[in-house]
Amino acid sequence: MEILKIDKLFISFGGIRALAGVDLSLEDNEILTVIGPNGSGKTTLFNCISGVYKPTGGDILYMGESLQGLSPDAIARKGIARTFQNLRLFMHMTVLENLMLGRHVKFRKNPVNVVLRLRNEELRHREIVEEIIDFLDLQAYRQARVSDCPYGVQKRVELGRALALEPKLLLLDEPIAGLTSEEKEESAYRIMEIRGRYKTTILLVEHDLRIASRLADRMVALESGLEIAAGTPEEVQRDPEVIRAYLGDG
Repeated sequence: MEILKIDKLFISFGGIRALAGVDLSLEDNEILTVIGPNGSGKTTLFNCISGVYKPTGGDILYMGESLQGLSPDAIARKGIARTFQNLRLFMHMTVLENLMLGRHVKFRKNPVNVVLRLRNEELRHREIVEEIIDFLDLQAYRQARVSDCPYGVQKRVELGRALALEPKLLLLDEPIAGLTSEEKEESAYRIMEIRGRYKTTILLVEHDLRIASRLADRMVALESGLEIAAGTPEEVQRDPEVIRAYLGDG
């Protein structure tokens, strides 16, 4: 089953072409990795899918339905969550509070609960967040302010907040950037576990080709907003255009 289809996506900023007719698709429970040098359009692609940017041409289909014109909140409600290359956490709040905020689009307005002051709704969301805390090994930090947590823990909180949405499609923008070698290995393992445990389809942007290749079922390479190669990780990394543009030829 096709979860996501990007059809000839175009977007420009001040005359600078950021995406120039990009095509790609993801099947259910697949991991697709997007690689490319800085400025190739990887994060712009994520911003278009999540509704932050409005493409000037082409279409984005999620489970057969166009996302064009929808707000980021509306797209999140459909089951698309993302992490950011630069952390977007509430640093003054606790780890638990940040994860609970990931549930905000799932809260149902229930007048009976308001009148009777019942906590059924909150407890239901809290149970899901507690499972994520266990999965990401965040028990020791649950009541810590995010600003007081190590960077590697902050990256896990960012991932946990995205998982709190219970996404069908998860967009991971450089999830292991800035981590130690040990933390990178742990994060790679968790990403594979997310697919198995949560039955989530994953679109991944990553610069570490060794880990990106290990995670990916398929890989796409971008340069200057253009797709220059697509296929298995081995096929893409052997492609002469990728070697020239991304890996270097010397």
